[in-house]
Amino acid sequence: MTDHDTHCYELVADCRLRAATDLFAHTWDPVVLAALRMGPRRRRDLRAAIGGISDKVLSDSLHRLLAGTLVERHAHAGAPPRIDYALTSLGQSLVEGPMMALGRWAIEHGDELLEAQETEPGKGL
Repeated sequence: MTDHDTHCYELVADCRLRAATDLFAHTWDPVVLAALRMGPRRRRDLRAAIGGISDKVLSDSLHRLLAGTLVERHAHAGAPPRIDYALTSLGQSLVEGPMMALGRWAIEHGDELLEAQETEPGKGL
């Protein structure tokens, strides 16, 4: 085991595991990534596909995902100019890998999870 591995078990700031789990720290980021799974979308189409997301929250999410190189922005010339957002290869690997696995897990165990969340705190522990 390397020193870096030891530090990761402590979940220090530069740990790869912590960096990966931080991708799910913002509620809407995985939703935006999933909405881009089928291909590039314009901002208004993305917002309509997601539903229930404010323009500000969508902007914040897109900025985070762009900064994290999970999403890319393509500007197309024209009148008016058109801007599309799409997954990068890194974003695609996240959506097709861990997010798909989490989705399968949620389908299989979602009822149990929701039922447990509805019970009183401390009950059944």
